[in-house]
Amino acid sequence: MEIKNILVAGAGTMGSQIAQCMAEHKIDVFLFDSSMEIARNAVSKISERLQRSIDSKQLRTQDKQKILGRITIIEDVHRARSADLVIEAIVEDLKIKKSFFSHLDKIFSKDVVLASNTSSLRISKLAEAVNYPERVVGMHFFNPAHRMKLVEVVRGEKTSEDTIRTIKALAEFIGKTPVEVKDKPGFIVNRLLIPMINEAVILFEENIADRDSIDTAMKLGAGHPMGPLALADLIGIDVCLNIMENLEKQLNNVKYAPCKLLRQMLKDNKLGKKTGQGFYSYK
Repeated sequence: MEIKNILVAGAGTMGSQIAQCMAEHKIDVFLFDSSMEIARNAVSKISERLQRSIDSKQLRTQDKQKILGRITIIEDVHRARSADLVIEAIVEDLKIKKSFFSHLDKIFSKDVVLASNTSSLRISKLAEAVNYPERVVGMHFFNPAHRMKLVEVVRGEKTSEDTIRTIKALAEFIGKTPVEVKDKPGFIVNRLLIPMINEAVILFEENIADRDSIDTAMKLGAGHPMGPLALADLIGIDVCLNIMENLEKQLNNVKYAPCKLLRQMLKDNKLGKKTGQGFYSYK
């Protein structure tokens, strides 16, 4: 199946990066968000990232305009009915996602794959909201999606082989390496990574080591490119907390319970890079 244009639903951090990645590989993108302000801001951020690539001699000036020209902001999903594939990247809430998938199911033909960028929710649960669950699949990108090479391809209980092949082929076309995983909480990376981040926050919270010592230890001792606290800031404290809560609930195991400091940082709006303050301060 040839993918010429895609609907990316959700223009937040991941949605904007996914849209950029597609546009960089000459795929036309409909970028939808319930807030036009968020959608416009997403395109502005894409433009800024592209300009940095120009400044570092990784991109030509004329290519920037071509890439931006492939992205069309829409405020009504119906305008994207011609899309060959949908990638959902809206808020990480099962009820909201299921409602949105039910809406998509009424707009797009049964041949259009409905992929979710969910980082922790069950694909099979999302598929309950549509009439053709065989076309629902997980396509989990990693932040920053336009640079990170991995895509987790999540097979739901009823996901068809054709759907899996389509997503794997698309991932490879945009320069990613797809790995297939069963529809289990956290998939591969977050099942391992987020509890590690939570444990690092506990070390910090209990004053066992300071912030820089924790991050330096994992960079030099475990060979990680970034320390867990800096990574939490990059991912977003709210996202880390949400994934931990989902893991604890879905696996019914208290070892996945998020620590108190993550909850407090959420209340204080110290979400990391996105708000300018997390474990580190950002200009």
